[in-house]
Amino acid sequence: MYDFAAMAAWIEFAVRWLHVITGIAWIGSSFYFIALDLGLHRDRNLASGADGEEWQVHGGGFYHIQKYLVAPDNMPDGLIWHKWQSYWTWISGFVLLSLVYYLGAEFYLIDPAVADLAVWQAVGISLASLAFGWAAYTTLCRVFVDANQSLLMVALFGVLVGMSYFYTSVFSGRAAMLHLGAFTATIMSANVFMVIIPNQKIVVADLMAGRTPDSKYGKIAKQRSTHNNYLTLPVIFLMLSNHYPLAFATQYTWLIASLVFLMGVTIRHYFNSLHARKGDPHWTWAVTTVIFILIMWLSTAPMFRSDDPQNAQGAALRFAQAEGFADVQDIVLGRCSMCHAAEPAWDGLHWAPKGVRLETEHQIALNARAIYLQAGISHAMPPANVSFIETDERAQIVAWYLAATRP
Repeated sequence: MYDFAAMAAWIEFAVRWLHVITGIAWIGSSFYFIALDLGLHRDRNLASGADGEEWQVHGGGFYHIQKYLVAPDNMPDGLIWHKWQSYWTWISGFVLLSLVYYLGAEFYLIDPAVADLAVWQAVGISLASLAFGWAAYTTLCRVFVDANQSLLMVALFGVLVGMSYFYTSVFSGRAAMLHLGAFTATIMSANVFMVIIPNQKIVVADLMAGRTPDSKYGKIAKQRSTHNNYLTLPVIFLMLSNHYPLAFATQYTWLIASLVFLMGVTIRHYFNSLHARKGDPHWTWAVTTVIFILIMWLSTAPMFRSDDPQNAQGAALRFAQAEGFADVQDIVLGRCSMCHAAEPAWDGLHWAPKGVRLETEHQIALNARAIYLQAGISHAMPPANVSFIETDERAQIVAWYLAATRP
């Protein structure tokens, strides 16, 4: 009989792989074209009537690139459209969201301690929030299309901060961070599908009909493309955050997510300024570093604790002998071992998550740091607190770990 659980796991793997590949393609093309546009030499009188040009070398060949402010005089043959990278990144991401967070809502999406939602309610909130994101964003863009773009960015940041707080108020920490990434990525992909490509098609239609295209379509598309450029790095962070409980499972998750968007702005400002030949603003790296240190502090990450053992076995012995280990062992056996076992007792699990087993004294001591980070100072485990670990039990885990690592 075929193992359908294994087949489902491989389907999820394939979709995740597709999502990563198409995401790389989309991000790469976005970064390249923004850098190209900013670096064009516009001080040259080009016979072709182009707005700017640049020479580049790559892979042993030279490339002569020209950009037209609106469009060339005639419709070129073999025009390449950069759109499918965006479309497939969003499609594969949504399928992955459905497979992991919608079908596994009780495990990953819902945390009764945050909001005791039914599965249909949680999924409905998720879908409605993605639609709301696009509606709110595109409305702001239309209002501010001719206004100060920095003011628009401040308004958008306010929306993102609000959504950060909202998501952490209704979903588990892991799902909140992931949804904020999906919320932003939906805006980015909708920019391509709903604005950038349609505007380019209007220009192409005008060219084919012999009309002079209106420059406003290019202006609007450029605005949306620039926003995508600044949002890309935060989205990557948010999508990777579910692997790091200190990012998604603390009381300051919404604030950490908000600061991540500021880091994206400072990093992209540096590269955009460099590509546009507007100086080398090293101050952006200092600001980025300060923001990241603030994020680490908010997450209470034990960054400066000297607890590296000489070897894993020695560390395991030290943790097993530390004060409070017997109590922590009982907590782990009662709250964690039903999943982290050679033969998990939890319905639907056929193997221990990530291969981590917590059934013996040695296994628990060997995984002390992971237990401390994921079930002690953060609430990443158990997912959605399905085994109802108590606050004082988490405190016991923290006390035990600190006792074992105290100099």
